Order: sequence, then structure tokens, then C-alpha cells
Amino acid sequence: MAPVSRSLVFLVLILGVLFIIFAFLIQLLTFGFVNTGWLYGLGILMIISSIFLALMPGGILRKEQVLDSWGILIEKGSGKSEEIFKDTENFLKESKAPNVEAERTKIAPGVMKWIIGAEREFLKVRERSASLHPYNIFIGARDYGENLDVSWYLTFTPSLIDALVYLLTLGRFGLKTPKDLDLFELQDLSAYATNCHHSLLKAVEKLMLSLNQDPSKINRRSRGFLGVS
Repeated sequence: MAPVSRSLVFLVLILGVLFIIFAFLIQLLTFGFVNTGWLYGLGILMIISSIFLALMPGGILRKEQVLDSWGILIEKGSGKSEEIFKDTENFLKESKAPNVEAERTKIAPGVMKWIIGAEREFLKVRERSASLHPYNIFIGARDYGENLDVSWYLTFTPSLIDALVYLLTLGRFGLKTPKDLDLFELQDLSAYATNCHHSLLKAVEKLMLSLNQDPSKINRRSRGFLGVS
């Protein structure tokens, strides 16, 4: 099934409004003798449908985007995920980064996977400032055979209010994408992501040393929008 486009959502919204206006004009010109209830109903249904498709979690205007990521597979690290989570959280606290908070959470990418219980545990790090509120970092650590898969993902998810303003203004206002960040906001985003990256790297290095492995061979550069190292 092909994904619904923003243009189609805007079209359905506009048609819904036009149907309601048309129904009102017919009633006005015929002094209410013509029944236009079905036109009102169709217009309202189209408006509700467009709003639902655009604003529901994972909808057209609120789809989560992965902007940057980093990962490593630690050999013989199976069973050590808790150490990674706790050490990373401790290093984050020690950094005393402003407006940053972290919490353990379980997430599923998509409604169906959530329904069937396909969840994974992450350390979710977020920045409380208004400009960076849509940006979250998910730090994961999971067993992969005898190894430990460790990674982080920087995601961007528009807020409900921003998406609603964007929809009602037909794409003119409201939705501020990563490309729209000014110099200061980009600087803050880079510092936020780099701090999380370094905190996780310290936890990974600590674990690797305990396993008698050489952390100097780690590829430290992330892959994506920021390319932090």
C-alpha cells in the first residue's frame, strides 16, 4: 500500500472545507428549503480524516525521522546491557549538561509492533528547551548472540501543536525541520548529541577494558546529519 502524501492530506482538508462552504451557500440561497445535511457531513468527515492522517502518532506530519546514529558490536559482551545503561546514565549526570534528562523506556516502531508486544528497551535522552524539544536520543544495548549490540539514534518528531499549525496553514507555518535550525540551535543540538555520544563511548570503553579488549580501535564517528565523534 502506497503511503499517503502531504499533498493528498491537504487536498482532502481543502475539499472538506469547500463542501461545508458550498452546503452553507446552498442553504442561504434557497432559504433552507434544500437539505444539505449530507454535504455538511461529508465535509466534516473529510476534515476529520485529514487531521487524523496528519496528526496521529506516526502520521504524515508526525512521522519520526532518524537523523544520526552510531553503533558497535562488543564481542563476548552478552549479558552486559545493564552495565551500559547504568554507566551511560551516570556519565550523563556527571556532565551536568543543562536541560537534559534521561529515562529508561520501552518502545516499538509502529502501532502494530506495539500491539503484538515487539518492544525493546532504550535509555531515552531529551533536551527540555523549546527549540530542541522535538529531538530525542535513544540509547540501546541488547544481546546479539554472544555479543552486545550497543547503539544510539538521534530522532526528530514534530510536536502535535507544530503539526496542527502546519496543517491548518497548508504548509506555510509551524513545522520547523532540522534544515530550518539557526546557528545557535544547531550548535545546541550538536553539543547535546555529542555529550550523549561521549557518555555512551565512556561506558563502552569501560566495558571493553573489563573484557580485556582494546577500545582504541572503536570507530567514533556517527553516521548522519551531525557526524559527531
